[in-house]
Amino acid sequence: MQSFEYNANPGRVIFGSGSLKKLPDEVTRLNLKAPLVLSTPQQIEQAESLKVILDGKVAGLFTEATMHTPSHITDKALEYAKEQKADSVISIGGGSTIGLGKAISIRTGLPHICIPTTYAGSEMTPILGETADGQKKTRSDPKILPGTVIYDVDLTMTLPPALSATSGVNAIAHAVEALYARNTNPIMCLLAQEGIKALAEALPDIIQDPSSQAARSKALYGAWLCGTCLGSVGMALHHKLCHTLGGSFNMPHAETHTIVLPHALSYNAPKIPEAMKQLALALPESNGDAINGLNILLTKLKVKRGLKDFGMKEADVDRAAEIAVSNPYWNPREIEKGPIRELIRRCWAGEEARADL
Repeated sequence: MQSFEYNANPGRVIFGSGSLKKLPDEVTRLNLKAPLVLSTPQQIEQAESLKVILDGKVAGLFTEATMHTPSHITDKALEYAKEQKADSVISIGGGSTIGLGKAISIRTGLPHICIPTTYAGSEMTPILGETADGQKKTRSDPKILPGTVIYDVDLTMTLPPALSATSGVNAIAHAVEALYARNTNPIMCLLAQEGIKALAEALPDIIQDPSSQAARSKALYGAWLCGTCLGSVGMALHHKLCHTLGGSFNMPHAETHTIVLPHALSYNAPKIPEAMKQLALALPESNGDAINGLNILLTKLKVKRGLKDFGMKEADVDRAAEIAVSNPYWNPREIEKGPIRELIRRCWAGEEARADL
């Protein structure tokens, strides 16, 4: 067995149907009096419901969270938090809202309670990605990790099937890269395989029957495990490409992860035989070929496979390749500009992944 180091992240998880009702107890346990509730404009209703659950005892509602955590929105939220004398933040939603909660928490030291309604996994990580002047920058700090996460499957029942699919594949991507991370360890590999398996089994069921509570529970369980992977070990090429495409070309987050994942895996495949074996075992119908398994899964989920579907132009492929190779970062296979450009072109065109990069 290879030598390894393992660090467990602190953090409290409350999981199960109806667990949102435990929010007042959690606020009391943490001795908080004036939480600021955060959401996107699309999830104002859910933010309002938290105010009701907390008997109106909130500092206020800030409902302007948006994709890629732009700094001007964070500044506005910080101003509001100060005005309202908030002593904590509660974020309800996906990666956009959770990102805003983290951005406020790391700047103010306010405790952060997270209530995820998608499978993005940001709630389990000490990582914050923020956008300023068209550049997305990421930092990691143990203080960024939310203190409490409440996973209530009831909140995911209305997540549209198409968004469930892309959000779920986004989560799978975290676990895939954990299998071959530079600082991976046996615990992370177990969590990654279990998380991938749970999501790969549950997501096609959700497409068939969006109201299946069993499938929704399994997907949320998988998302929790995959998010834990993202928060515990380093990521590589896949996440780097998605950051480039999201921050510089404003591509939608989960959809970009879904498109890039099989291609990034194809690029790294020659250097990660053990991870490919583990991944093939976790993906149904892969027949020992992880890339094939992912292609089959994405076909079942009926997701869009091309960045051109989201407004990226073919002329952007070269610039994306430039940005992707400009900052050196660790990856199991050396970053070579030619194959990376071809990888991005395939993502743009919406081609199926092939193991020939």
